[in-house]
Amino acid sequence: MMEGTAGVSGHRHADESLLDNPDRLAEQDPGGMLRFTASAGAQVRESAALAAEANLTVLADDGRPRAVVIAGIGTAGRTGDLLATVAGPRCPVPVIPHRSAGVPGWVGAADVVIAVSASGRSPEALGAAEAAHRRGARLVAVGAPDSQLQSVAERARAPFIPVPRRAPARASLWALTVPVLLAARTLGLVKVNEADLAETAARLDADADRCRPTAESFVNPAKSLALGLSGSIPIVWGSSPLATVAARRFGDTLSANARYPVVTGALGEAGRGRVGLLDGVFGGLVEGERDIFADPNETGSDATRLRLVLLRDGGLNAEDDTDEPLAVEERRADAVQTLAERRGVRCDVVTAEGGSALERLASLMAVPDFASVYLALAHGLDPMAVPAITEMKELSNQ
Repeated sequence: MMEGTAGVSGHRHADESLLDNPDRLAEQDPGGMLRFTASAGAQVRESAALAAEANLTVLADDGRPRAVVIAGIGTAGRTGDLLATVAGPRCPVPVIPHRSAGVPGWVGAADVVIAVSASGRSPEALGAAEAAHRRGARLVAVGAPDSQLQSVAERARAPFIPVPRRAPARASLWALTVPVLLAARTLGLVKVNEADLAETAARLDADADRCRPTAESFVNPAKSLALGLSGSIPIVWGSSPLATVAARRFGDTLSANARYPVVTGALGEAGRGRVGLLDGVFGGLVEGERDIFADPNETGSDATRLRLVLLRDGGLNAEDDTDEPLAVEERRADAVQTLAERRGVRCDVVTAEGGSALERLASLMAVPDFASVYLALAHGLDPMAVPAITEMKELSNQ
């Protein structure tokens, strides 16, 4: 095997038949990434119980903070984005995700730092926890029990919420997010009640059932989405700030699980330039040359095309003072769908459901999470093992 390709296997064109063969799916997924993805609802319940056992009430003793910094990298860093969008524009203090070592220079005794790491040993979370302790900021730590992060929290006499490491970090988003939300609730920054958590867990359970390996492609929304994306360059846009968080999460999982390059972002930003991708060499130009009598789902074609995935917020705008009126978001989403249709660029739409911001986020993330795993399996890739990540760590640590 050539140097630099150690451990790389799979095939360029997706094997559609594999997705409707549960036995072959199980063989392709030896690490159980589908099973871990299906555990999202259970993660919400378990993390809520673990957070309830932690002594979070001490956070409220010093009153409302000046700002909250959520420190972590990768999936742990996404928890800050989820907190910011669930808190919404009425949040009384800034909520700032921080993805590099240490903490911002202005952090001090008036602030709260929430350090998050699934393994409990990421340099970013550890550095932030230690810096928060040195500067006298209130600290909350979330991560694996009996880890370095727990040791730092104990030295700082700060609350630590243990999250058992049952799955890879990217399949543990909900296990890491719920403690962050409940810490913020204790500080009076976000309204998340027990009913919201229960309904979100139930939504994740229901979507896991719809996306189960034994459900065939024509009734399984995740398999259908995966097959539509196969061989394409996905563009994932969110119609609102909440939907944009879900879009960026889909970009994470498509890259890590299925190894697909992906463009993600907010639809409002796309309208300032990136919507031009629909006219480009992977969009309207290549679609204009396509044989109209050819099979639209043919995987053997060498022409790489865009595939648009539009995440829409579902018509619920709980806040009267959101950044943009709902009508503006809806018109923009309709316009982009029309533009894609005129250029022959295929578009998948996932619409949020649920009464709370948290449940709507879950409804936008669950099916795409499964789709990224199914897309990996269809290409013969093990979504659990990413050789390039291991190789990069080895090369970086030499």
